[in-house]
Amino acid sequence: MQDVTKQILEFTSERNWDQFHTPENLAKSISIEAAELLECYQWNSNGDIQEIKEELADIMNYSLLLCSKLGLDPKEIILEKLEKNKAKYPVEKCFGKSDKYTKL
Repeated sequence: MQDVTKQILEFTSERNWDQFHTPENLAKSISIEAAELLECYQWNSNGDIQEIKEELADIMNYSLLLCSKLGLDPKEIILEKLEKNKAKYPVEKCFGKSDKYTKL
């Protein structure tokens, strides 16, 4: 992840785009790109895989930029959240269910 983040930061630095990458703007961009990913499935459940890959890449790029801006380690925060989700969704209560943890 560090190498990928470094390449993204170099890309944005070369273009002097860091000035636009406030945490607020990056959060907005993540949301916008997520909506574009959803658009891939707007009229059917068989989205174009190339378009899906590109939208996912955009979401991940902005997410890694936001982590960098906030001094967060992506791997660390993902693993921390996974541990929280394990506690909220114990296997014995949620196996095969899609209910929210408050409804288990």
